[in-house]
Amino acid sequence: MARKPVVVVTGASKGLGLAVTKLLLEKFGSIVVAIARTRTPELQTLSLAHGSALLFVELDVTDAVGFEGVISTAKKTFGHIDSLVLNAAVFEPTGKITSEQLSVEAWKQHFDVNFFSQVNALRTVIPWMHMNEGDIKARVIFVSSGSATGNTYGWAPYNTSKAAVNSLCRTLAQEEPDIVSVALRPGRVDTAMQAQIRQLAGTDIMRAEDVSKYVSDYDEGRLVDPMESGHVLASMAVNAGRELSGKFVSWDSEEARDFWDSK
Repeated sequence: MARKPVVVVTGASKGLGLAVTKLLLEKFGSIVVAIARTRTPELQTLSLAHGSALLFVELDVTDAVGFEGVISTAKKTFGHIDSLVLNAAVFEPTGKITSEQLSVEAWKQHFDVNFFSQVNALRTVIPWMHMNEGDIKARVIFVSSGSATGNTYGWAPYNTSKAAVNSLCRTLAQEEPDIVSVALRPGRVDTAMQAQIRQLAGTDIMRAEDVSKYVSDYDEGRLVDPMESGHVLASMAVNAGRELSGKFVSWDSEEARDFWDSK
């Protein structure tokens, strides 16, 4: 019997992270170590359905010591760690770089979640990944954003943290050639973050023409179902090849076609 891949997913309680967790369990035959700040009813349902195949840990990803403990427990429990899906992130704070509410401390708190927690995750998990056998020892999938290159007005911390994530992915691919590292743009997914963006309509935080695109995408049903782009993430976590390593890939691009849900 082939061994089941063990995948660590951060931000697993809702939205895209929940979709990835569900797909890994139900379609890709994986064991999932799901990390999130809260245990949602949806995660509880998955836990009851999949038993020991799902290890849920309630943890803030900025808790470096706690994260190290989770990974140690996962290694002792399952014997190996094959993939890491770095999904946990925050959107706020928003505002112009010079705005009063966008203090340096607010920037630091944002980067603690969106960037430094990922650095800690890599430093913690990669030594265990080195113990795996095979041409490809492991995979790391970074959930990035079009904001990494889009530079939306009023989103300075989010734009720059996602650009930093892309750079981290490229660097990891250079340093760890036996670990496939991919930064994925999941599209405008129908999640709580999109609701946060729509709430900025009528404020001076975003340009009216920018926020109107997000409002119309919602009103006209153009937002991406989390299960659609989640399928690409889950499939990449267990199947991504070396040719994608270090790349920033859009979920709906030709490069990602092999990971789409064929239904």
